[in-house]
Amino acid sequence: MSVLTTEPGATPADEEPPDSGERHRLTAVTGLAALSLDAMASVAYGPEAIVLVLAAAGAHGLGFTLPVTLAIAGLLAVLVASYRQVIAAFPDGGGSYAVARTHLGRRTSLVAAASLVLDYVLNVAVAVTAGVAALTSAFPALYDDRLWLCLAVLVLITGVNLRGIVESARAFTVPTVVFVCSILVLIVVGLFRSAPVSTEAAAGHASVLADNATTVGALLLLKAFASGCSALTGVEAIANAVPSFRVPRVKRAQRAEVALGAVLGVMLIGLSVLISRFHLQPVEGVTVLAQLADASLGHNWGFYVIQFATMILLALSANTSFGGLPVLLKLLARDNYLPHVFALKADRQVHRHGVLALALVSAGLLVFSGGDTNTLVPLFAIGVFVGFTIAQVGMVRHWRGERGASWRGKAVLNGLGAVLTGVSAVVVTATKFQEGAWLIVIALLLFVVAFEAVHRAYARIGERLGLGRIPEPPHRDRSVVIVPVSGLSRLTCEALNAAASLGDEVRAVTVCYPDAEDRAQTHALERAWAEWNPGVPLIPLSSERRTLGRPIAAYVRETAAAEPGTRVTVLIPEVEPERLWQRLLQNQRSAVVAHAVRRETRAVICRLRFRLS
Repeated sequence: MSVLTTEPGATPADEEPPDSGERHRLTAVTGLAALSLDAMASVAYGPEAIVLVLAAAGAHGLGFTLPVTLAIAGLLAVLVASYRQVIAAFPDGGGSYAVARTHLGRRTSLVAAASLVLDYVLNVAVAVTAGVAALTSAFPALYDDRLWLCLAVLVLITGVNLRGIVESARAFTVPTVVFVCSILVLIVVGLFRSAPVSTEAAAGHASVLADNATTVGALLLLKAFASGCSALTGVEAIANAVPSFRVPRVKRAQRAEVALGAVLGVMLIGLSVLISRFHLQPVEGVTVLAQLADASLGHNWGFYVIQFATMILLALSANTSFGGLPVLLKLLARDNYLPHVFALKADRQVHRHGVLALALVSAGLLVFSGGDTNTLVPLFAIGVFVGFTIAQVGMVRHWRGERGASWRGKAVLNGLGAVLTGVSAVVVTATKFQEGAWLIVIALLLFVVAFEAVHRAYARIGERLGLGRIPEPPHRDRSVVIVPVSGLSRLTCEALNAAASLGDEVRAVTVCYPDAEDRAQTHALERAWAEWNPGVPLIPLSSERRTLGRPIAAYVRETAAAEPGTRVTVLIPEVEPERLWQRLLQNQRSAVVAHAVRRETRAVICRLRFRLS
């Protein structure tokens, strides 16, 4: 079931008229800035992840850094080519979820969606904590306040994204350009050096190179490959958010995807070449990227520019999730796997509920981890590999079904990608299982169960509402309108006027209690009612207990039983104050009555708001 409709005259995604909010959508350049921060920032920890694994085999193991990186770059090329095809085949976005939904079945698509949701949420938490960790490394006095700093960064990114994805792209373009240019300068300058110009950053820090080095076996290389593949997180974000681009959406998104792959590949390979050229060894407390900046540029202002650019981009790389996840949630809501509120779009093309939900869940993760990156990293990147694998397998089936030009070559390409990402998913999950990866497995299952529960609920609602079927012709029933009153005022008069317009018969009811004071108030109301004589009977409802809603609900049930075929409406008058804070002065009687009538009867409830302004 879905309440989402297409307006008359709507046009396909790539043919929208220019007045449909296109200025609030992305170009290829701004799309790269808004949706690639996760992937770009991964060069800060991807090569280091490879080096830390290979360090177990000593200096000889570090010699395999470049071959492993080249293998990852090859996988990156396969993924970029694949997601370029995904963008063309699924212009409504959704990435691996959309592919799996079409070619692999409902359950598999839900696994893909769950993996993407988990990866996006974890990316926000990891990115923010990593950026703040870089800040506290430069300024140790801030270490104890890292949780509050993380939450402040999250609030900043959320606020920017609530203003629209174009606003976030504009805000984050400069940090992205500075970071990419800094890394490229580092690589170019380093290629002209035969030895490190400085080792000051690593001086005095203990090496983590293994003393009892192991041999370089296939398992170690697989672990290094899987760890380094953390640099590929975010590659799918552009394919997930195609509807956020300006027309022609497909071409702009494809250009952004190719540009992302090219820049990321150059940076990864360039940094790995420098690691081999300078024979860098991982040390405690200093990142590999910091050592490379020191060796290539020297311990000067260039070194600090790269450190600060890395810190800022790591923190802002959470923006990739804010660009991709709300679109995915919209598709899940459209397919009735999430509440339809996630499909609503505010001004500036913002899926506000998706942005806020991501911010709230990410804030919970930050509080849970205490702002510590190491608590979250073991959970990171597993979900994205699951999504990669599902997308690749789905595209193989896509080509087999389509059988267009060169379909065999494309299917082989995607099949190779499925094998590589599938192996990576298994290795990453196995090696990190005891570190917390088991939580991801459980979370995936819980998400799938939750999606199914929401879908069944919408199916039941749709069946009862008769959605998709032509209803019976409307007809007019006799109508009785019941108006609860507690005194005489302009509100009472307005309520009776409205009731007389709605129904054939109007009855006013008031609840009376056995206490002497309450009886006196009831008698006074009856005398004033008789003097006013509005032409509507006032019916007192006696109640032994001091409850307001139940006596009225009981009278509604009695009326409906005594007069079958009559539609009973309860019109509840209430005051809407002039100021928001004045709502605290209200006694909430109308809410109590509405709740009781809604819960205990099938009457129509109409709440009449009387504005004081």
